[in-house]
Amino acid sequence: MWRVIKWLFYLVILLFIALVAYAYIGPFFGADFSPPADEIRIPVELDAQ
Repeated sequence: MWRVIKWLFYLVILLFIALVAYAYIGPFFGADFSPPADEIRIPVELDAQ
């Protein structure tokens, strides 16, 4: 049982390292992580008295 938990722990660590590497290396391969830069204006009506 401990052997399975140990391998799951190693797998989680490797997945975390892969995620961080993708975040840093991804833009070189065409992944765009920037949010859309569109301005949105929505009128708001306040019921203040």
